[in-house]
This record gives sequence, C-alpha cells and structure tokens, in this order.
Amino acid sequence: MNDKFFSLPEEKQQRIINAGFRIFSQNSYRKSPVSEIADAAGISKSLLFYYFKNKRELYVFLWERCAQITIDYLTEYGCYEKSDLFDMIYQGMRAKLEIMRHYPDIGAFAIKAFYEKDDEISGLIQASYEKMKAFKAENTLKALDPGQFREGIDLQMMYREMYLASEGYLWEMVRREDVDVDRMEKDFTGMIEFWKKAYTKEGGSE
Repeated sequence: MNDKFFSLPEEKQQRIINAGFRIFSQNSYRKSPVSEIADAAGISKSLLFYYFKNKRELYVFLWERCAQITIDYLTEYGCYEKSDLFDMIYQGMRAKLEIMRHYPDIGAFAIKAFYEKDDEISGLIQASYEKMKAFKAENTLKALDPGQFREGIDLQMMYREMYLASEGYLWEMVRREDVDVDRMEKDFTGMIEFWKKAYTKEGGSE
C-alpha cells in the first residue's frame, strides 16, 4: 500500500474506506469491480491503484482496518478497563454501534469477508479472524470474577453462547438494507439484561 494514502485528509480516507466496505459487501471478492469502488469514492481507478497496488491489497487493508477501527473505538469507550463482564459488553455494544454510524457498511463487509471462499484471500481472512477471536476470548475470561456468577456456571461456555448470540443477531440485522442502529442498541441492552438475570447471583436473587 502506498503510504500517501495516509497523507490524505481524513475525510477522503474515510470516503475511500466506506466505498470499499459498500462495494465489497454487495458482491463476492471476484465480482466486486475496483472501478465501482473508485466511482463511489469519487476518484479515478488509476488513483485508487496509486494508493493500493491491486484489489487484493485493498481488500486485506479494509479487513485489517475493520479490526483497527474496532480496537480504537473499544479503547475510546474504556472496554479494556472494565472488570465487570456485562459493563464491558455494554460499552462494547455502544462502541460498535457508534462505528456503524460512521461506517454504515462495515458490518456487512466483515460478514461477507468472513464467508468469502476465494482462495486468493479466504485463508488470510480466516487466520486473522481466529487469531483475533482467541485473543479477545482469552483476555475476557481472564478478567471475569467467578464469584459474580451462579454456582456451577461454565464460564467458557457462557461466553461462547453470548458471543454466538451477538454474532447471530448482528448477521440478521446487517442483512437488511437499512440498519436501524437505535433499535439494535435497544435489543442489545435487553439481551445484556437477560444474561445478567440468567447467569449472575444477583440476577438469580430477583
């Protein structure tokens, strides 16, 4: 990738990134024309290739950008400073919904990339995803206070269930053409309250 991409004004960088998220989320990797991304970003195809030497480099950059954007927002919202699991999940939800307000197609792109089968990029995407997921799960489980939860709860299984439920809900929502971020916030808040009642000692005493 040409370092001059990062010398662009932030607004223009974001326009190119959002254009990539949108076009790649609508089609498979092979069937996503770079010319459409350039058009959506308001630049020429040759200029886009000045910043990224080929389509694969652009795609991988966008995937890695998803991860970096997420980390930046989670850090800003203090998610890594929380010791309470549900507080961490709530702040993480707020951070991710704010991401979707600034990058409307990022969720659809991430899901599309995860299920991409093209040999040119699928292996790299899967390896990167598994590494990020394992890191997040390990650090989250380390921060848990077992005394907060009901007797006999398998914390690893609990975390996996919540993770899969969240991912499934996100997948259902981003498939829609018009994602309602406010509704997602309300639904996620309800899910968090349900998990508190189901798994914690305090929730079980109500």
